[in-house]
Amino acid sequence: MDGPKSMSNKAKIEKTIKETASTHYVLRLYVAGMTMKSTKATTNVKKICEEHLKGRYSLEVIDIYKRPVLTKGEQIIAAPTLLKKLPLPLRRIIGDMSDTNKILIGLDLKQKRK
Repeated sequence: MDGPKSMSNKAKIEKTIKETASTHYVLRLYVAGMTMKSTKATTNVKKICEEHLKGRYSLEVIDIYKRPVLTKGEQIIAAPTLLKKLPLPLRRIIGDMSDTNKILIGLDLKQKRK
């Protein structure tokens, strides 16, 4: 039974999908040197972004040894750390970024199972 109320809900859902699809993600990946773990994290993040955010993201990889000033105020306690600056809320994901589900949940691209 489709009435005016259900059409309104359908329009809201379509609007939300369009807004989500056009959202630009601003990401920073903090690494500590060019270790195997840093290289793996960089490769994994780039792959995930290309598969799930193609054309809708900017990714800056920051070596905390070469550019420590860029960590100031970011509360980086471990490396590699992926920082999702936009869209809000801000999120931090720590590790080699090999758990795709964890990354997608952290980027709010997938809901956590209950």
